[in-house]
Amino acid sequence: MTDVKKPRRRPRSDGRRNREHLLEVAKTAFTMGEVDIPLDEVARRAGVGIGTLYRHFPSRDALIEAVYRAELDRLAEAAPVLAAQHPPVEALRAWMRLFVDYIAAKQVIAPALNGLVGGTGALYAHSGDILKAAVNSLVSAAIASGDLRADIEPLDLLRALAGVSNFSAGPGWENSAKRLVDILIAGSRSSVS
Repeated sequence: MTDVKKPRRRPRSDGRRNREHLLEVAKTAFTMGEVDIPLDEVARRAGVGIGTLYRHFPSRDALIEAVYRAELDRLAEAAPVLAAQHPPVEALRAWMRLFVDYIAAKQVIAPALNGLVGGTGALYAHSGDILKAAVNSLVSAAIASGDLRADIEPLDLLRALAGVSNFSAGPGWENSAKRLVDILIAGSRSSVS
């Protein structure tokens, strides 16, 4: 008797929509400071039954982690799209502005993330790898095009933006960080661009 694995079924479109809507409802609740929102309330706001929520997210931690990963995925998926749509340095600029939005989202769900059983070490290590790959590809393209100096370290750009988010945690820090994107790009330009 051969053990044949069945191919994994793709989720139905209504299942995907339900999952995405549950993530948006949870993110909105976390953003509004409702870190301890009951899961049945998330399901009610999403207009689905609690069984549907548990089918997608078997635990509170799974939902919180999925919200974070969805934000990370949006950022990672934007890098090749922006690279295809814009000149290299403009793709980098646009992506760095999205990175500011990612930091803002991460800050609002941080209290929920900090409550994850087992901590956030593995989750953040995984996200670091994804962010490094995205920014490395964009910076490499901008260097290859001659727009940026060859000595630019991609992670330095992200560290600067993360630093301003920690330094300026008050309202409106995102605008300051987005202005910093332009300053970082200008300071990273090659002398021929």
